[in-house]
Amino acid sequence: MTEKSQRIGVIGLGLMGTAITERLLERGFHAHIWNRTRDKADAFLARGAIWSDNPLAECDRVIVSLYSSDVVAEVLTPRLDGVRAGQIVIDTTTGDPEQSVIWEKKLGERGAHFLDAPISGSSEQTRRGEATVIVGGDRAAFSACVDLWPVLGKNVFHVGASGSAAKVKLVSNLVLGLNRAALAEGLAFAEVLGLDPRGVLPVLQASAAYSRQMDTKGRKMIDSDFVAQAKLSQHLKDVGLILQAAAGRGLMLQLTDAHRQMLERAEAMGLGELDNSAIIQAVRSHTT
Repeated sequence: MTEKSQRIGVIGLGLMGTAITERLLERGFHAHIWNRTRDKADAFLARGAIWSDNPLAECDRVIVSLYSSDVVAEVLTPRLDGVRAGQIVIDTTTGDPEQSVIWEKKLGERGAHFLDAPISGSSEQTRRGEATVIVGGDRAAFSACVDLWPVLGKNVFHVGASGSAAKVKLVSNLVLGLNRAALAEGLAFAEVLGLDPRGVLPVLQASAAYSRQMDTKGRKMIDSDFVAQAKLSQHLKDVGLILQAAAGRGLMLQLTDAHRQMLERAEAMGLGELDNSAIIQAVRSHTT
């Protein structure tokens, strides 16, 4: 790789952006980083990362990892003067598919490319290189980032035009979230039956009820270990996007709506900044 191709911008140092930046540095990329609170960058600056007030002005390829489409617009809009022809912006934010299409048009007017590339997996899975990356947008721009996709995840899927990846991610998060909620209810049910959930979990993992959430969240739920790998409030935001997209197309998602209510109850309990496995606390507290 040339020095220019090794120079990668990162906008956003939340849980996912932090994991991505760690992987970039470990693989010899020169990370030019920006975050709304600069102190989050200090540990990376000590490891050789470079602070940038506008990575769009310094890097041909920039990875965006922010909370929502609204935040993406808030952060990128005042930095658009840095965009130039041939540049590629990779947005890993789980956001509104329609906003991905809008950003593709905005950057395209400047000769640049926008790829929506949400990551399916927690920050810990991303850190271990086990996540799945779903990409939408120009195929040539996707191919130009072949060296970056292994940094972001193990499995990479190009699923169509801009906005397509954001849609697939919402579908994935719908199923993922319901799997996690079902696991929380199952473990809480085992507890009230007088069973030791530590003994029940291996049975579930070996049964037809199995989902990967049992591997990633089962022990966290049992041990009430809610150190955040992916925040509960962020998944509630995603569920809102899912319900909005479905309602706009005339589809009622009854299980997802019930899941939303569970997440809202958990957030009202003050669990929003904890790991999304903390949904089990909302189940445990909901007694008749």
